[in-house]
Amino acid sequence: MEKKAELYRGKAKTVYATDDPEKLIIFFRNDTSAFDGLKIQQFNNKGMINNKFNYFIMKKLEAAGVPTQVEGLLSDTELLVKKLEMVPVECVVRNYTAGSICKRLPVKEGQKLETPTFEFFLKDDALHDPMVNDSHIISFGWGTQEDIDQMKALSLKINDVLKKLFDDAGLILVDFKLEFGKFHGQLLLGDEFSPDGCRLWDKKTMKKLDKDRFRQNLGGVMEAYEEVAHRIGVPL
Repeated sequence: MEKKAELYRGKAKTVYATDDPEKLIIFFRNDTSAFDGLKIQQFNNKGMINNKFNYFIMKKLEAAGVPTQVEGLLSDTELLVKKLEMVPVECVVRNYTAGSICKRLPVKEGQKLETPTFEFFLKDDALHDPMVNDSHIISFGWGTQEDIDQMKALSLKINDVLKKLFDDAGLILVDFKLEFGKFHGQLLLGDEFSPDGCRLWDKKTMKKLDKDRFRQNLGGVMEAYEEVAHRIGVPL
């Protein structure tokens, strides 16, 4: 597969065209960002860890019946994927309270939820990814009711699969975000699943083992990512 022109440079990944118009190459960089790109730092091996972590998770989800855009690993930092027409919203599932929900609602961090919550957020850094609802998505043409129903169902199924995976490794899956897109009309899981886009705490100590270590200046960012990877069996 030949890598061609750069199509998009995100905060932590670069997307390239290939000689197949239906395939893309995602390059995972060592960049780490927070607060809509206001805080940026590079960490050695971060791109490699997230690429392999994401591939491992996506394969686990595919085995559980979740369709993804992943085609295969090309190198330590490059992933071959199907080219999706992305739905411009993020799907957020929470099992415990943390992050923005503690700012929006009168709840403290660490509260276990009776049932997982599901929220949509518009992908727009300039507007700080505002929360949106089903009506917004349909009215503005970002997706259909069928898309909404599928994204919700798949997100909650993913939660069931990954909660067990992380629980078996002594970890709490606090929350996570997902992105979906369409390939020949089929809704597929896209983007990535890594410690950049979820919160993971140690079950015994409640130690944070995700990007909150970077956001909150806790240190040991890559050590935490590597620990999580090793615990769930990601071959680094």
